[in-house]
Amino acid sequence: MRITSTSCICPVLVCLCFVQRCNGAAHHGSIKVTRNQTKHIEGETEVHHRPKRGWVWNQFFVLEEHMGPDPQYVGKLHSNSDKGDGSVKYILTGEGAGTIFIIDDTTGDIHSTKSLDREQKTHYVLHAQAIDRRTNKPLEPESEFIIKVQDINDNAPKFTDGPYIVTVPEMSEMGTSVLQVTATDADDPTYGNSARVVYSILQGQPYFSVDPKTGVIRTALHNMDREAREHYSVVIQAKDMAGQVGGLSGSTTVNITLTDVNDNPPRFPQKHYQLYVPESAQVGSAVGKIKANDADTGSNADMKYTIINGDGSGVFSVSTDKETREGIISLKKPLNYEKKKSYTLNIEGANTHLDFRFSHLGPFKDVTMLKIIVGDVDEPPLFTMPSYVMEVYENAKIGTAVGTVTAQDPDIANSLVRYFIDRNTEEDRFFTIDANTGTIKTAKIFDREETPWYNITVAASEIDNPELVSHVQVGVRILDINDNPPELAREYDVVVCENAKPGQVIQTITATDKDNSANGARFHFSLDEGLSLNPNFTLRDNEDNTASILTRRRRYSRTTQDTYYLPVLISDGGVPPLSSSSTLTIRVCACERDGRVRTCHAEAFLSSAGLSTGALIAILLCVVILLAIVVLFITLRRSKKEPLIISEEDVRENVVTYDDEGGGEEDTEAFDITALRNPSAAEELKYRRDVRPEVKPVLRHHASSSLDSIDVQEFIKQRLAEADLDPSVPPYDSLQTYAYEGHRSEAGSISSLDSATTHSDQDYNYLGDWGPEFKKLAELYGEIESERTT
Repeated sequence: MRITSTSCICPVLVCLCFVQRCNGAAHHGSIKVTRNQTKHIEGETEVHHRPKRGWVWNQFFVLEEHMGPDPQYVGKLHSNSDKGDGSVKYILTGEGAGTIFIIDDTTGDIHSTKSLDREQKTHYVLHAQAIDRRTNKPLEPESEFIIKVQDINDNAPKFTDGPYIVTVPEMSEMGTSVLQVTATDADDPTYGNSARVVYSILQGQPYFSVDPKTGVIRTALHNMDREAREHYSVVIQAKDMAGQVGGLSGSTTVNITLTDVNDNPPRFPQKHYQLYVPESAQVGSAVGKIKANDADTGSNADMKYTIINGDGSGVFSVSTDKETREGIISLKKPLNYEKKKSYTLNIEGANTHLDFRFSHLGPFKDVTMLKIIVGDVDEPPLFTMPSYVMEVYENAKIGTAVGTVTAQDPDIANSLVRYFIDRNTEEDRFFTIDANTGTIKTAKIFDREETPWYNITVAASEIDNPELVSHVQVGVRILDINDNPPELAREYDVVVCENAKPGQVIQTITATDKDNSANGARFHFSLDEGLSLNPNFTLRDNEDNTASILTRRRRYSRTTQDTYYLPVLISDGGVPPLSSSSTLTIRVCACERDGRVRTCHAEAFLSSAGLSTGALIAILLCVVILLAIVVLFITLRRSKKEPLIISEEDVRENVVTYDDEGGGEEDTEAFDITALRNPSAAEELKYRRDVRPEVKPVLRHHASSSLDSIDVQEFIKQRLAEADLDPSVPPYDSLQTYAYEGHRSEAGSISSLDSATTHSDQDYNYLGDWGPEFKKLAELYGEIESERTT
């Protein structure tokens, strides 16, 4: 099969077609077709030749971006078996077959129906086959060929990374590289000049230049100064077709900023400055500012200020504010207008970060002179001392002078001063001050032992300007006088053993004095000389502010005397000396041989009330026990009597319990009322109704008439004997209650126990004869009687 292409229109393609046509059969032996006829030449007869091998062509070209109204002709397929009678049918398959590429199945002509873009797809692989139209059998094996999309210059160069932002140091040398830009072209770089890009600068000259081949941007001037111009906008163009006319182009913007270098020294705007500072300015406060200008920025403009000379270098100081780069003038010492009215300072401002490449532009420092004028201010009075300490003796009379404070007006006017005490604390009220002289006096009598020190605040103000006030602290120390006698350091519990020997030390005592050491550091101990010589004990002064108590005889007896009292006289060494007398209590105790106390008489441990703690505890314990007994007794008396038979499920079968209630006094059947009768009402012996007796009852030996005179105690004993001898009682204790009310009164008994079993026999009219005390009772029984009658 022969494939004919009409796309080989350029000389290069013609040569390529020739080479491929000559070598195609060698490289693609599978597509072998013989040609059986030659072209007829006009005017000549047909000439027959020996059959030759057919040529093979396996590649087509089609131009991209075809915009014609008709499909673009690509090429032609032809088989040597095709005699032109339409018996051969050409079939095209593969990429784009039937959609992009169509074939005339009779002639084998291939057309492109769509506009193609090489940048989207560079080639298409298709398969061709010739078959017999009648039998649909292939006449040749299937052949593969390629249709390449031929590039045209339809894409302009593009800067994919633009726009650009870049910096370069100022004062750089000419030709310093700034940035390299790159443009890309989507056209085929292997075909023609469609993708060959050339760079040029459209904007930014004469400051910058660009290499046309590499796109490297460089500085084009010497010593470009940031302080003159800092920002530049450079436009770079990229053009294809090697920059020829008709080529496509693209551009980008490069924003170039010059960075700062330290090429400008600092400069003070003026060579002389003047500053006013009032003399009342506080030490350490900022009194002024100064600044040297530097055209540089950042660390290149950092500066340090110093005072290099001047008569005010010891009074003022300068520091640098890193944020504002200003010199802060501060006061080191107080100002006094009356002593010095002005100062002169020479201040230097210098860069801290130097670039030695530009040292020829220096020096990178500057000096200016600052004159400071001290302003006069009306100042408050000034005390001659920063604080005062004064002394006064305790017990001094009210109005005693303590000391004097002095203040003066530091101004030239030298105004008069008035003194007063701030009444802010309680201590300030204990003193007074003379408003004119400043003399401080006492306002109370002081006791050093109570408060040894006082702090007060004294104020001074000018008479002409009372608002100007100054203060000073005054400390007043209270001096001691010997006004407190010495006394024993503590309460001593002195014990002497019964087996003590003469001259034995039984106690060492010390003393204290509220006065300070100057009025009582030395104590003298002695026995009271006004008393007779003590035969039992003596005292020895140890001359070290202590004294020892010694025994004067052998053996002491607790039974004879268990307590001794020894008066001791103590005096101090003050002027005048003071003394006091104390009495030591010495107890006699039984001791072991080694001197340990074994026991002492009980009275030796008693307090002033005469009872020891143990005795008090014993008494309280007895009282508590008695109270517990009384409470228990009252509780038992008030407690309710429990029934004899508690459980309803008692195992004894002869006990019967009933849960019904009686009918009161009128009910004589539910309860044997004779158990409550008194001796005078008993007529006969009644036996237990809940047990059947097995023996005959024992008759009484006493007549009923004798019961009137029987005593209650005898009656109870008789009943107890009967209960003990009664064989019919249950085999456990039985409780019988006798409610005896005593002998009859003169008014007679109103109890129902003596009443008859029926109420019809009882007459209550006699209650009305008993007097007004029984009037209410007579009315009640009268109503009951009337109801019964009714």
